[in-house]
Amino acid sequence: MPASNCALRIEGLRKSFDRPAVDGIDLAIQPGEFYGLLGPNGAGKTTTLRMVCGLLQPDAGRIEVFGVDALAAPREAKQLIAWLPDEPLLYDKLTVLEYLEFVAGLWRMDAAVAARNAQALLQRLDLWSQRDQRCEGFSRGMKQKAALAGALLHEPRLLILDEPLTGLDAAVAREVKDLLLERARAGCTIILTTHIMDVAERLVDRVGIIQSGRIVAEGTLEQLRERAGRADATLEDLFLRLIGRAEPPAP
Repeated sequence: MPASNCALRIEGLRKSFDRPAVDGIDLAIQPGEFYGLLGPNGAGKTTTLRMVCGLLQPDAGRIEVFGVDALAAPREAKQLIAWLPDEPLLYDKLTVLEYLEFVAGLWRMDAAVAARNAQALLQRLDLWSQRDQRCEGFSRGMKQKAALAGALLHEPRLLILDEPLTGLDAAVAREVKDLLLERARAGCTIILTTHIMDVAERLVDRVGIIQSGRIVAEGTLEQLRERAGRADATLEDLFLRLIGRAEPPAP
């Protein structure tokens, strides 16, 4: 696939700390795709995504975001991306509406557009009635929803989510999943990491499985089933098989 037709293209990406964390990853994600990057703890998922977002400098490799060289033109690439880490980062002394106004200022958004987007997102995430409350009083779920609103405010073309459902109750998790599916159907490219395999199975179009800093398998659920020779396997079953871990015994 030509680079200009990819939402994200990674070639030969490498990063080492005491040992290789990302060891020569190649990846191509299409516009509008909901992509799941899955792997065990320490596999290199977060390190990879931090390099895509410009939070870490790779040791080697190439990153393109919608044809923009993210290493040569980081500011331009970052304008296209939103990053939501597993731990929501808010300013506790701001109200959620003040937080979104602050985010809009960072993106230099038109004030009217920012206000309209903020209201729509807070209403969609059931936070509008709390818009004048300080974030310090929010529950974990409310903070996660506020952070998601901040990530979506400038309508990014590429949304990167690192364990966005961690610690959320079922009702909040459902709200977040529904909103993500809506954004994906509207054309936003989404990359998701999660350890909750049934969530990934229901949400994503395609899966990349990373282990020891390398992509060891990639494809749709049906393609992974075909590779494993198990037409009825769940994503969890396939994941355990592909990373070489024993599957739990049948009850």
